[in-house]
Amino acid sequence: MRPSSSGLSVPGPSRRSLLRGAGGTALLAGVGTPLLSACGGSGSAADPKTVTVGSNASDAVPKKAFETVYAAFEKRSGLSVEVNTKDHNTFQQQINSYLQGTADDVFNWFAGYRMRFFAAKGLATPIDDVWAKIGDNFPEAMRKLSKGEDGKYYFVPMTTYPWAVFYRKSLFRQRGYEIPATWDEFVALLKRMKRDGLVPLAFGDKDAWPAMGTFDQIDFRLNGYDFHVRLMAGKESWTDARVKAVFDHWAEILPYHQDGFMGRTWQDAAQSLVAKKAGMYLLGSFVAQQFTNRADLDDLDFFPFPEMNPAYGRDTVEAPTDGFMVGKSPKNHAGVVRLLEYLGSPDAEELYLKTDPSVVAASGKADTSAYSALQKKAFDMIGGARNLTQFMDRDSRPDFTATVMQPGLQKFLQNPGGVDGLLSSVERQKKTIFASS
Repeated sequence: MRPSSSGLSVPGPSRRSLLRGAGGTALLAGVGTPLLSACGGSGSAADPKTVTVGSNASDAVPKKAFETVYAAFEKRSGLSVEVNTKDHNTFQQQINSYLQGTADDVFNWFAGYRMRFFAAKGLATPIDDVWAKIGDNFPEAMRKLSKGEDGKYYFVPMTTYPWAVFYRKSLFRQRGYEIPATWDEFVALLKRMKRDGLVPLAFGDKDAWPAMGTFDQIDFRLNGYDFHVRLMAGKESWTDARVKAVFDHWAEILPYHQDGFMGRTWQDAAQSLVAKKAGMYLLGSFVAQQFTNRADLDDLDFFPFPEMNPAYGRDTVEAPTDGFMVGKSPKNHAGVVRLLEYLGSPDAEELYLKTDPSVVAASGKADTSAYSALQKKAFDMIGGARNLTQFMDRDSRPDFTATVMQPGLQKFLQNPGGVDGLLSSVERQKKTIFASS
């Protein structure tokens, strides 16, 4: 999701247009002539006083926020930061060609599988030396999220936001509803809301990505973080009984989803929560953007998706996280270390959030005094998690999620009885896609 200046975080076209445009393996295989190139071109000599940054922060708000952060770093370090900003989607579509060429010293990127993929390919530089200085700034789950498969650090997180179940506090008070802690309590509440004439779960999947968030929640609650991450990475079978169980549980609550979801955007679905026609909504905290009236926004609250398996409780939170990586051959390693040590500090995150309050800081030591109540709760939820996931299309190959999982989940939503055949098809396609690189 791309942050915006309204609410906590607002998805721009990055996920949806990227996935439709990437189609096959172009995003990861670097097909075609790259438009994305490093500052100064491949022939420029190293400047010990300059650090180059490849940036996907092309939207006005994050671009301005980063400008303030880099200016502060320049003032305190005496170094110059040369920023190479490209359109958000173009950056993602051409990232592999960029990294295989002469990349900038540092580049904006995402935590999760997408980070680990490039680290495993040798297209990124380990930054354990940076983490030796910044490690205490982050909770354990965020540190874990920043490591490659080899156990080395490759990522410095900066901003994040959670997925959860959102609701109106006043509606729950008026109806006498209690926050469900377990799956059985959740199902009972859905049934009660339906009897009360409400839409139990607001839902819109016109753009095909929201359903992936529902799958993620049920899977890691039911099967645990480790299985979920391995499944997303193509290392577990989609015909496994544990995956089938995810869809069985989803089918149980599907009758309580909002009707007509195939033709409804997430924004339209959110309006039913604003109007108190829906009781709950499972989504990222960017749902707050739709609450334009201050009183309505103050009435918005959330709770973590309920426990489904006591062995895993609610120890995993879906929290897409943005930050920085280092190219395979940085020209100014000493400058890179100094810049990343600053970007991994609470000071840098707090400064960024003054311009872009749509997300929360990844650092556990950031000052939250200026946060709204909703932001503070989001910050605490993420900081207290044992494990953090990144959303299906960040935790897996984007070509797999775009061409297989998005249409596959929509088939399930329209025909929940055809799961066995669907999962067999998903597994066949997974083997083909993950076999390519």
